[in-house]
Formats: sequence, C-alpha cells, structure tokens
Amino acid sequence: MLEELKLEIQSKSGTGLLDFIREDIPQFRKNLSDAQSMSAIMAVINASVWLNEKMKEWLGEKNVADVLSQSVPNNITSQMGLDLLDVADARRKNEASDAIDSFLEKYGMRCVGEIDITRPRWSEDTSALMQLIENNTRSFQPGESKRRFEKGVREANKKETDLLSRLRQLPNGNEKADETKRNINLLRTFAGYREYPKYGIISRYFVYKQSLLKEAQRLVDDRVIHKKDDIYYLTFDEFRDVVRNRRVDYNVIDTRKGEQEFFEKLTPPRVITSDGEIVTGKYSQENIPANALAGLAVSSGIIEGHARVISNIRDASLKEGDILVTTFTDPSWTPLFVSIKGLVTEVGGLMTHGAVIAREYGVPAVVGVENATKRIKDGQRIRVNGIDGYVEIVG
Repeated sequence: MLEELKLEIQSKSGTGLLDFIREDIPQFRKNLSDAQSMSAIMAVINASVWLNEKMKEWLGEKNVADVLSQSVPNNITSQMGLDLLDVADARRKNEASDAIDSFLEKYGMRCVGEIDITRPRWSEDTSALMQLIENNTRSFQPGESKRRFEKGVREANKKETDLLSRLRQLPNGNEKADETKRNINLLRTFAGYREYPKYGIISRYFVYKQSLLKEAQRLVDDRVIHKKDDIYYLTFDEFRDVVRNRRVDYNVIDTRKGEQEFFEKLTPPRVITSDGEIVTGKYSQENIPANALAGLAVSSGIIEGHARVISNIRDASLKEGDILVTTFTDPSWTPLFVSIKGLVTEVGGLMTHGAVIAREYGVPAVVGVENATKRIKDGQRIRVNGIDGYVEIVG
C-alpha cells in the first residue's frame, strides 16, 4: 500500500495534491481501525491482564506478563533498537554507509515527537541518529543484537516452563496450565502487532509531508511564502487556499509562531480527557517506603544504578547500566533502551511506548512519577522497583 501511494502521489500537484491527501486519509484510518486489527491488539491486553491476575491468584506471583513479553517476534519498534546495534557492527567494519542507508529506508520516517508531521525526520536530519550509533559503537561488542534477543527468548521460555510446571501441581492443574499456555501464546503471538498501526501512520504521513513540502517549495519559488516551514502554521484548508489563490496572510503565521513559543513553555497535565477536562489525583503511599517517589509499575524487576536525567535525545550520552530518567519516551527513544538497565518517566501507562519496549527488553520501569526529572538529580544513585511501582534515591 505504501509503495502504491508513493507512485500515485508523484503525479499530484497544486490543489489536486491536497484533495488527494484529504481523500486518502479517511480510507487509511479505516484500514488501521478495522475489527481484525483491533481484535489483535485487545487479545494482547486481555491476555496480559489475565496472566497477571491468575498467576497472582494461583501462584502468588506478580506481573508475570512482563517477563513473558520479552523478545516477542515481529515488533517493528523493538526491532529498530536491535537493528541500530547491527549498524554499529557495520561501522566497526567500515561498512556503515550502506547499513545506515538500509536503516533509514526502514526507519527514516521516525523522530522525536513523530506524531507531529512538522518535526524533522531522521532521514531529514541524521544528527541524533549518528549520536545513537556512536553510543552503540562505544558501548557494545559485535553481535550484541542477536545476544540481546536470544537472551530475552530464553528468559521468557524459562518463565513459561516454570509457571506451567507449578500450575500442574495444583488442583485442576492441567486445566489451569492449558489455559495459561493459551494466553501465553496469545501474548507472544500478537504483542508485536501493537506497534504496527503507529508505524503505518508515520510511514504514510511522511509521504504526505514530502509531497506537501515540494508544493511549499513552489510557493517559495513564486515568492508567495518566505520559506517552506511557514506552511506548518497553516491549517490544511488554509494551505489549500494559499495554493489556489497564491496569497498568504503573514499576520496569521506570525501570530501562531508566537503562540507556539508560549505553549512550549507550559507543562502539560498528566491526564486530560477528550472534552478538555484535567483529571488530577494522588498515589497511595501505604505500601511504599518513606520518601520514595510513587509511580506505576510497568516492567518488573528491581534495579539500582546511576540516574541519567535527559530531556533531549540529542544529549543522550549513556553508559551501559545507566537508569534513564526523562519526561516521556516515544519510538525514537527505543535505541537508548539497549543501553539502560532501568527507566523512570513522568508520563506513561501500561501500554505506552516506554512500558511496552521496557518489557520486551527486560528493563525494570516505573512511569507516571510526578516531576521525576526535577526530584531526581543527574548522577544520583537510585533504586527502581518495577514490581510495586516506586523509585528510591539511595545515594
């Protein structure tokens, strides 16, 4: 479908291009949200919840789905982090140019804040990507990608074998084990699919963006607008009017640029409904140590290490074993996950990006820790409890 789009959109220009994109988007969204697609995603969520609840009830063990989620097959986002390790291997052999080109062909449409079409993609600005490759080249030995994936598979298989063996010792144990096996199969078969809809959206939107920027360049050449990026401050319909009428109101663009600068200084609420309601609340402190920072446990394990407080991925110079502390992550942060041994974020939930990838990489994680980047100082030694959901500052 993407290759068909690339071919068809090449022949479009002017208002015809914008009309083509307008007609394409609803059909594309319909394909992404069809019943079969949503059933696959819900199967993972339901299997994960079932496994955690039943294993706690039957065996007294918490969050077993986290270990069972390690190194699931066919996850386009977690595979991206492993593929970048392979790029580092190629760099050591002086074969980096071809490896980087192949990586960008598959992942070049990604970037920080990628849902915003105006953000520069990796293929448009490779500087952040090159920093990640440098980190991997310095921190890992050749073959790390394969070792990482195989280690996760072994740990998931070991956990499955242990659970099923213990369940068979219980009353009605064979039935419980069979049902558990079915849910493990569902989890590992469909967990990777969760990342494909977003990958599809970003891939398609990048094709739109490239064509829209070509149209913007024509406006620059005709001296209708000053620079291509000015179209980012127009709505889709406003941009179409500019293309049709060859006129633009720069008061609108300048006003919106000022508004963006103001809004970027604001701190967004952790929860906001589709109606604009801001929901607030507090964590229960009953079951966590005094002075611990409460959050949500999303990837099991307890780990200690030095905090690396990072707000911009461009500043990420991590050593293997560091604990990443940041506001939030999205798929572009995935390559960092191969270096860290723990994750703390201010924003997130059980199925947000950081949580999903942390589980697949076997990285203990706590998310939703209010003001974590202010309360934890860079270099402090911290303990991340991904079982009960809190962080302690220990040195």
